[in-house]
Amino acid sequence: MKLTAEITLYPLQDYYLDIIKATIDQINTYPGVEVSTVPTATIMVGEYEDVMRVINDIVAWSFEKYGKCVFVTKFIPGYNAFE
Repeated sequence: MKLTAEITLYPLQDYYLDIIKATIDQINTYPGVEVSTVPTATIMVGEYEDVMRVINDIVAWSFEKYGKCVFVTKFIPGYNAFE
């Protein structure tokens, strides 16, 4: 099933822009998921398993690397935001 997910990161550190940029760079390393970043969120489109793997990995990675962060995510199943 195709899935569109929109994710926004709110780091709880003073150097939040660096953390956001590094997280976006990390998201862009995953194959099989289309990614578009806008000023308020990053949008991912792909097969459900692929998108959820990226989200799972990115959230764990950010917690391990930066500590406390808040993520807000929206999911739209069966939809391709880029078509």
